Amino acid sequence: MSAPEGVRCTLMRGGTSKGAYFLAGDLPAEPAARDALLLRVMGSPDPRQIDGLGGGHPLTSKVAVVSGSADPDADVDYLFLQVAVDAPEVTDRQNCGNLLAGVGPFAVERGLVPAGDTETSVRIRMLNTGELAVATFPTPGGRVDPTGTAAISGVPGTAAAVVVEFPQGTGPLLPTGNVRDTVAGTEVTCVDNGMPVVLIPAAALGVGGHETPAELEGDAVLAGRLREIRSAAGRLMGLGDVEGTTVPKLTLLAPPRDGGAVATRTFIPVRCHTSIGVLGAASVAAGLRLPGGVGEGIARLPGSGDRVRVEHPTGFLEVDVRVDPGLPVVRRTAVVRTARKIFDGTVYPRSARAAPTPAQRPGGHHDSAAS
Repeated sequence: MSAPEGVRCTLMRGGTSKGAYFLAGDLPAEPAARDALLLRVMGSPDPRQIDGLGGGHPLTSKVAVVSGSADPDADVDYLFLQVAVDAPEVTDRQNCGNLLAGVGPFAVERGLVPAGDTETSVRIRMLNTGELAVATFPTPGGRVDPTGTAAISGVPGTAAAVVVEFPQGTGPLLPTGNVRDTVAGTEVTCVDNGMPVVLIPAAALGVGGHETPAELEGDAVLAGRLREIRSAAGRLMGLGDVEGTTVPKLTLLAPPRDGGAVATRTFIPVRCHTSIGVLGAASVAAGLRLPGGVGEGIARLPGSGDRVRVEHPTGFLEVDVRVDPGLPVVRRTAVVRTARKIFDGTVYPRSARAAPTPAQRPGGHHDSAAS
C-alpha cells in the first residue's frame, strides 16, 4: 500500500484551544470521508493521540474548516468540528469561539480575504449555527502580525488582540422561555447566547465551585447528577437526546474570588474545562444579566458598563454583553482573544487500512443546525 497522501494544514492556537485549520477544498467534500480522514490526522481514537496532531484532550482535538462564503454578509465560512479523543467520532453540533479567533488571520494568510494596511476585519459565517461574527486584528503593512501586548488567561505570554464581535442572534436567548427552570430537582437557567448552556448554582450540587477540574471530575456523585441534569435540560431546550453530543454545556456558578463577576466550572460535557469557551462565557455573561436567573445572589455584577469578568480555573475571560432584559435579547456581545500560527505545512495522516470509521450518532455531523 502506498503512503497516505499529505494534506496542507495550519496548526494554530486560537484562544485557549488548539486545532488544525484546513481550507475546505483540501478535504473530501463528502462528510463521512472527511471525518474519517480527520480522525487519522488527529490520531483518534487513542487517549494520547500519539499518532496524530491531537494533544489528548478535547481542547486540543479540534478542527476548523474554512472557505470563501456565498453569503453576502460574510467573507468566509467556518465549520468547526470536534474530533473525539478516544472514540471514532466527529461532530459539528457546536461552535468553538476559541478557534474562531484564528479564522480571520488564517483566511488572510491563505488569500481568502485581502489584508488592510493597518488592521483587517473579517466577516465570518459560522456554519454550525448559521450565525455571524466579525474578527478584527492588526495587519501592519498588509501582513498578519501575531505579536502584541494582549494577554488572555490560560495562555502564556502576550500576542496581538483579536476582537471578536457577535451581532444579535436570531434564536431565543432563553430556549425554554423561562428565566428559571427546575430540572432533575435543581433550579437552573438555560441560556443560549451563541452556545447552549445550563447555569447551575454550585452549592445546589453540594460543591463549592472553586475546586480544581481534576477534583470535580473525580466526584462520582457529582458526575451522576450532572448527567441527569444535562439529559433533562437538553430535551427542555429543544436539543432532543443529548447523549453522546457536546451540547448543552453545564456551568457551575459560585461567588467570585479574584475580582470578577462570578466563578465558573464548565463541563464539556463530562470533562471539566480548564478555562471556559468563548461562546460559553458569552452565554454565562448574558445569563447573569437576566433578572430572576440563578446567578442572582451569587454573581457580583459591575455597577456600570457592559463588561462582565467571568472567572474560570486558570484565570478569567472578559465579555462585553448588553442585554435588553424586557424582551429578552442580547444587543451586543464582544470578546478579546488572541491567536498564533504554530506551523503551516503538510500533515500526513496514518494509513486508512484498519482505521476506525466515524460513529454515526443521531445529531452528529449531519445535524449542524442543532447548536
